Amino acid sequence: MRILPVYITILVLSFASLTTSAQSIQQQKTDSVFQIIKTEFNNKQADNLYALTGETFKNNVSLDKFRDIANTQLFSIGDILESKLVSFVNNKIATYKLVFSTVTLQMLISLDDDDKLGLFLFQPYKESVFLKPAPVATSNHLITRTDKVIDTLARTYIQKISTAGLSIGIYKNGKFSTYNYGETEKGNRKLPTDNTIYEIGSITKTFTATLLAYYVNEGKVQLTDPITKYLPDSIAANPSLQSVTLLNLSNHTSGLPSIPDNLDPKTVDPANPYKDYTKQMMFAYLESCKLNSKPGTQYVYSNLAVALLGIILENVNGQPYDQMVNEIITKPLAMNSTEAFLTPIQKQRFAAVYNQDGQQTPVWDWGAIAACGILKSSVNDMLLYAKANMANGSSKLSQAFALTHQITFDKNIKLGLNWILITVNGTDYYFHNGGTGGSSSFLAFNAEKNIAVVVLSNCAESTDALGAGLLKKLTAD
Repeated sequence: MRILPVYITILVLSFASLTTSAQSIQQQKTDSVFQIIKTEFNNKQADNLYALTGETFKNNVSLDKFRDIANTQLFSIGDILESKLVSFVNNKIATYKLVFSTVTLQMLISLDDDDKLGLFLFQPYKESVFLKPAPVATSNHLITRTDKVIDTLARTYIQKISTAGLSIGIYKNGKFSTYNYGETEKGNRKLPTDNTIYEIGSITKTFTATLLAYYVNEGKVQLTDPITKYLPDSIAANPSLQSVTLLNLSNHTSGLPSIPDNLDPKTVDPANPYKDYTKQMMFAYLESCKLNSKPGTQYVYSNLAVALLGIILENVNGQPYDQMVNEIITKPLAMNSTEAFLTPIQKQRFAAVYNQDGQQTPVWDWGAIAACGILKSSVNDMLLYAKANMANGSSKLSQAFALTHQITFDKNIKLGLNWILITVNGTDYYFHNGGTGGSSSFLAFNAEKNIAVVVLSNCAESTDALGAGLLKKLTAD
């Protein structure tokens, strides 16, 4: 049965906060609303369900339309017999598995500032199936106990029919270890290497935060600077933006949405959504935009905010984003495979990318959104990056890393500058992940434990469960 989506469409760059620690207050609120939804759904009370939705939802879906969808499509499925929370993304979007007598669906919900439903979506439930007929190739020699543990975890991911290649990097007790699986392109039988290049998606945001911290330490900017100080007068005149600071852009508390309204998911190419979005379009949006929350009060993951931060830093330093990253971060760390724009020689090492269904898909072009996700890198380079973040050095770059790790927000979630703190087996890790239309990435580290985990994949299938599983096993040893 085809289920008509009942939701507000949002185009997002993948980011997931892991459910490896106790439930957050926001998750508890969301789960409470879900229990009400489940009751009202089984009682076939369309009006009561609609009463749970917020103003944004109601402005897009009328009560009559909602009643029609509920009565003609949803309630006819029958009662929800079983339910299970599958994920809670961005400390915001909950996905529940719903079991009916004849079908299994998933429901996505999120709450607005008034604890009303802003997202309410039914979809067919997709559970990964391990269909590859034989174990894929690997560089893992399966000699040590750790090798075997990593292999077991890696195969829960790489044996999925949708996935192609996988590179895992471990830094523990001063030693680097890498493990590669699968193929750089389906059917080519070429095993990824430590220098195979992948999209890293939103891990790019931590590089943007490092640039910000570097310029703060240099005295070029201050975290408390209002963004209007660095933007055209036409934007600075917008009263909604007067209290937004550079800090707010870097810790997702600006109140700006994930994606600007003039980047319409209905008109963009879903396989390459940011390609044609320009700085002029972003600035046009900012001239009259309204914030979703008061700056500094709420964590709402925003690709737009970090993209804007990148543009501001370009204006401050007079250099394009990729050049700043190269001069300040990658060149000093000898990260020779990390670039926004690959050279012809580097492209020979770039892994083809695949969507969640395992179909080859274009590499994303980024337009004005570049600073939130444009970078590509290798497992070797990302291990160097993680190690440098853990070092307690005196160089300008080390001092910039240290500033990005300082906690700037602690309300249901702990944030540095574009770093998120997650807890696994009682240990806090600085963490970020990334996802594009054809790639997934994971990075977490703890300096006191002297441990870091990097996972890079050329498939949009999330690597979060694998990354968290690796942390659990490595810290249990």
